[in-house]
Amino acid sequence: MLSFAKFFRCQSQKGNPVRLIIRSWHKEPIPVAWEKPDIGWTKLNFDGSCRGRGCKASIGGVFRNHKAEFVLGYAESIGKSSSTNAELAALRRGLELVLENGWTHIWLEGDAKTLVDIIVQRRRVKCAQVQRHISDINMILPELDNCIVTHVYREGNRAADKLAQIGHNSRKPRIWKDFPPNELLRILHEDAEGKIIFRTR
Repeated sequence: MLSFAKFFRCQSQKGNPVRLIIRSWHKEPIPVAWEKPDIGWTKLNFDGSCRGRGCKASIGGVFRNHKAEFVLGYAESIGKSSSTNAELAALRRGLELVLENGWTHIWLEGDAKTLVDIIVQRRRVKCAQVQRHISDINMILPELDNCIVTHVYREGNRAADKLAQIGHNSRKPRIWKDFPPNELLRILHEDAEGKIIFRTR
């Protein structure tokens, strides 16, 4: 650990690195890896994305089984939206596909912790548009025999993030069944192998 003398000497020589030094003292890199669901379960990772000042939004999600095999993926541009609405739209679309395919044991996972907390705790929010998404989601969840909802850091949600990025360039909603888009293959393979990515921020 730096002595106080060295600390202030660094500060005078390099501007103001206080934030960086404190970060290195108190935050160790966090290992993050995508986890497989149990046998009989299907896991959905979902994500929303916003770009630019106009906040052009898109959604994406990927379903995998207990062997980490790709089952289904989706991507779609949804026009202007907030990041929260995009995340919720991604989850809602994923749940619609759950019902269409008759899956009943579902693990839902996203990287927006506040959103996950709202769903798990069934909280109400002030924004009417956000609350509409939440109400739609809460109507679907009881249709499932078993459902868990968890948060994962973005490093463990890369496949969904990639599909959300693909959604930005999609003129119409896209669905892949059994065979993923080529852009997703490397991430799917690394997730299946249990690759650990260290989160440093």
